[in-house]
Amino acid sequence: MAGASTVGPKPAEGGPPRLDSGLLILVGVMVVGAMLSYLDATIVNVGISTLAGEFDASLGTIEGVTTGYLLSVALAIPLTGWAMARFGARRLWLLGLSLFLAGSLLCAVAWNAPSLIAFRILQGLGGGTIDPVMMTVVAGAAGPARIGRVMGLISIPITLGPVLGPIVGGLLLENLSWQWMFLLNVPFAVAAIVLAVLVLPADPPRGDAAAPLDTLGVLLLCPGFAAIVFALSRAGSDGFRGAPVLVGLLLGATLFAGYVAHALRTAATPLLDLRLFVNRGFTASVTIMLLVGGGLFALLFLLPLYYQQVHGHAVLTSGLLVAPLGVGAMIGMPLAGNLADRIGARLLVPTGALLVALGALAFTRSDAGTSQALLTPAQLAVGLGLGLVGAPTMSSVYRTVPVDAVAGATGAVFILNQIGASLGVAVVALILQGGGAHATPTVGSFGNAFWWPVAAGLVVFAAGFLLPGRPATAGTAAAADTTATPAGPEPVSPTA
Repeated sequence: MAGASTVGPKPAEGGPPRLDSGLLILVGVMVVGAMLSYLDATIVNVGISTLAGEFDASLGTIEGVTTGYLLSVALAIPLTGWAMARFGARRLWLLGLSLFLAGSLLCAVAWNAPSLIAFRILQGLGGGTIDPVMMTVVAGAAGPARIGRVMGLISIPITLGPVLGPIVGGLLLENLSWQWMFLLNVPFAVAAIVLAVLVLPADPPRGDAAAPLDTLGVLLLCPGFAAIVFALSRAGSDGFRGAPVLVGLLLGATLFAGYVAHALRTAATPLLDLRLFVNRGFTASVTIMLLVGGGLFALLFLLPLYYQQVHGHAVLTSGLLVAPLGVGAMIGMPLAGNLADRIGARLLVPTGALLVALGALAFTRSDAGTSQALLTPAQLAVGLGLGLVGAPTMSSVYRTVPVDAVAGATGAVFILNQIGASLGVAVVALILQGGGAHATPTVGSFGNAFWWPVAAGLVVFAAGFLLPGRPATAGTAAAADTTATPAGPEPVSPTA
C-alpha cells in the first residue's frame, strides 16, 4: 500500500494549501473512532439511575461506573505520548480501539455493580488513548498551514458527542434494555478498527530511537492526575470540604508538585515536558482549553437538569432541547477552522468567548416561564461561540510548538481539559446544592450556576488576545509543510 507523497499540496491562489483527499480520508477514519468515547460517556451518565435499579446498588456505588472510567482515562492520557514514540501511532490507535471494544462487550454482560465498574475501567484505558493519538496524528499530517481547518473538522465529534449522548441514551433506555448503552459501541468500534487497518500506513520501525519511559514521572504524574480527577468528581456531591475530596486534592497537588520538580531537573526526556509552558502562546492555548472543558461540560450537566427540574420535561425531551448547542457548534467549528488558517485565533477566540458568555447570561435570569424562543437562540449562540473558540485554540497549540513536541503538547491539552471538565461539573453541582444547604436544586440555584460558564467565557475573552495572530503566508507555510517531519503517519492516497 503506497503512502501519500511527502510533498504537501500547493496553496490555492491567494490562500492556504488545500485539504487533499488523503488528509480528509485520514481525518474521517479517526473521527469515527473519536465519536465512540464522547457518545459513550454521556449515554452512560444518562443511565446511572437505571443501572442502580438493575443491579440493586446505591447511587454512591453505581457512580463508580463513571468515576472508574474517568480515573482510567486519567491514568492513560499521560502515557500516550511516550507510547506513541515507543510503539507507533497506528499500533496504539488499534490497541486503544480494541480495549474500548472489549470493555464495551464485557460491560454488556456484567453481572453486578463491581464487575461493571471493573469493565468500565478497562474501557477507559482504551478511551484515554483515542483522542491524544487522533490529535497527534492529524496535527502531524496537516502541518501548520492546514491545522486550523483540520481542527475545525475533528472538533465536531468532541462537541457533538456529549450533546447527542443524552438524546441517544434517552431513546435506548425508553425502548431497549440497559445493555444497549454498551452494545451500541460495538459496530462503531469494529468499523473504526477495520478502517484504520485499511487506511493507516504501517508504523515505521522504531528501534532504540524512542526515549526510555520516565518511570518516576509516571509514578508522580499519572496518580496525581487521577487523584485530582477523583477529588473533583466527588466534590459535586460531597462539597470541597469532604474528607475524600480534601485528601484527593492534597495528594494530587503534592504529586503534581513532585512531578514539576522532577521534570524541570531531569536530564532525560520527561513524560510531559513542562518547558513547553515557557511559550506564552502555548500557555494561553492550554489555559483556554481548560476553561472550555469546564464551561462546556458544566453546560452539558446543567442544561438537561434545568429543562427537567425547572420546566418539567422528560429525559428525552430535555436531551432534544439541548441539541441547538450542538447545532451551533457544528456550524461554528468548520467555519472557525477555515478562518483560523487565514486570520489566526486572536480575533476569533475573543469573539466566540463573548458569544458563550452572552448566551449563558440569558439562563442566569430564566425561570419556568421563560420562553423557549429566547433559550434556543441563546444555546445556538453558546454553541457557535464554543466552535469559534475550540478549533482556533487547538490549532494555536500546534502552531506554537515544534513538530517533535506535538505528542507532549497533546498530552498537556487533554490533562488540563479533563481537569477543567471535572472542575466545571463539580462547581456547578455544588452551586446547585447551595453549597450543601439543600439537596434539591432550586430555580434560583440554577440561575447562580449559569454564572460559571459566563465567568469562564469572560476569562477566555481576555486570554484570547494572547494567542497567535495571523499565520504565516501561504507560501511560507507550504514550504514548512514540505520540510517538516509529521508527528504521526501520513494520510494514505485514496488510490493506494
